[in-house]
Amino acid sequence: MSGDTSSFSLSSRIASLVHAHFDALPTRSKPTIFPDGSREWIPMTGIVAVKGENTPSESLTCISVTSGAKCLSASHIPRCRGLVLHDCHAEILAIRAFNYWLLTECNSVLSREKQLPNGHDPSTGNQKVSDSPFIQKRKIGEKKDSNGTPPTEWPPFELRPDIKIYMYCTCAPCGDASMELCMAAQEDATPWEVIQEEGPSPKAQDADSPGTETLLDGRAHFSLLGIVRRKPARMDAETTRSKSCSDKLALRQVSSLLSCNTSRLVAPTENAYLAGLVLPEDEISQVGCDRSFGENGRMQALGGRHWPKERKFEESTLGYRFRPFQVLSVPSEEVAALWLFAKPKSVPCPAIPSGQEGGTSMSGVKSKKARPGNVSAVWILAPSYHHPSAITMDTGSKTVPTLCRSKTGLYETIINGVKQGNRASSPSARGASSLSRAKLWALFREIAPPSVPHVCQPNVTPAGSLLHASETGDPHVDIVQHHVPDITTYQDFKNPTRLGDPLQIRMQAIRDAKLVLKGWTPNAGDESWGLDVLVDPKKRKR
Repeated sequence: MSGDTSSFSLSSRIASLVHAHFDALPTRSKPTIFPDGSREWIPMTGIVAVKGENTPSESLTCISVTSGAKCLSASHIPRCRGLVLHDCHAEILAIRAFNYWLLTECNSVLSREKQLPNGHDPSTGNQKVSDSPFIQKRKIGEKKDSNGTPPTEWPPFELRPDIKIYMYCTCAPCGDASMELCMAAQEDATPWEVIQEEGPSPKAQDADSPGTETLLDGRAHFSLLGIVRRKPARMDAETTRSKSCSDKLALRQVSSLLSCNTSRLVAPTENAYLAGLVLPEDEISQVGCDRSFGENGRMQALGGRHWPKERKFEESTLGYRFRPFQVLSVPSEEVAALWLFAKPKSVPCPAIPSGQEGGTSMSGVKSKKARPGNVSAVWILAPSYHHPSAITMDTGSKTVPTLCRSKTGLYETIINGVKQGNRASSPSARGASSLSRAKLWALFREIAPPSVPHVCQPNVTPAGSLLHASETGDPHVDIVQHHVPDITTYQDFKNPTRLGDPLQIRMQAIRDAKLVLKGWTPNAGDESWGLDVLVDPKKRKR
């Protein structure tokens, strides 16, 4: 972590830091520049941790950098088996990358405690090894409510109170927050009228009725705003049920940035939520952002609510609630100088048939051929304390050991939801991204195995794991293991049935938020598998 004494605004410094990291990536992770000067475009996102904001010691650390603009069709989801990424839009990859980093950071802290009980490393002259600058262990069981009842047993870790998390994006999130920008890009900015013959409008449909399709196409029906949309795509593309980035970011304002894996290890404190979304100034529609993310926008019905409902003595700092983030701008000329791979403004915003792509724009003006790149880059910061992992993973750190003087924790190039060189049509453990459902669950199980080991858990040795209670006697361990039942499918892991499980509180908050957002059609079909999908079939036969 290094300080920054620049006189630029915080948003400009965040943008500059993210761009510096992306620029340092290998060429294969970037869009193609063609001989005629035209180039592919791609959205790019970075997660930055700001430590000690507005203090003399303020410092910025780039946690992750991701790029991408693709997602899977609904028909492909049942074939994924936890090994293929459904949504490779840059913002969504960035959130998954943040959770991967948090898991490795928790593992780092526990490994440090296990290997260096007194905090000193004999191999370096018995020098003291620093604690994580990002997370810390929580003090458990010390606070009680007015009735003397201990609080809910939240997970053992929390982000340090002087840390804030910001997300920088090179373009506005797709969906509701960018609808005004899409309208302004048309030759005629008048909202399209809904053709009644197409069926009932999404607002008229019952979002709670099973089998009811309520998701609007990403850029259709400009006259309907404040609603859940599917990811935008070419008009001739197969339908997806991946929700827009605007909708997913809005949901994160309630569920926090924590995933179902990390929320078992990291408590939902106020700074586990996004503090700010940083965008180029010409990618901000204030009306759209206020409607999509603001406290008086489409989610205002959630204002003042908190989960769990009975928790009131700590509600401002711990627990789930609707926490709107700031939308900060970076001058467009700064971004133009930093970003070579922006979507050309001459390219019409709505998707167009393949026969017209790269030809004449909606206004009839001939434009250079431009198309989104199909390569997604993922770079993630290494944990604070390095330790050998029980799970053998190719993290890519040998290819890119450092990036802008930051140690690499993970580096991947992804195409169609799997690592470059593999096929999404025949997913395998070898080709699965470390950000895939199966790999993230396996990483969590390495850190916090269930109290009764399961025989199908591959490449994990629970007795030697960092959270094995019989070795440590740590109360933090007991809490985590108590809430990690021995389950066999991802569906059971993601939707716990045990009463008192902190993950149930998170799920209730998400359910309530989806009811307010309306029209949230599940992207289901990739849950009925276990961690045996990570076992090589050839090795299994031996």
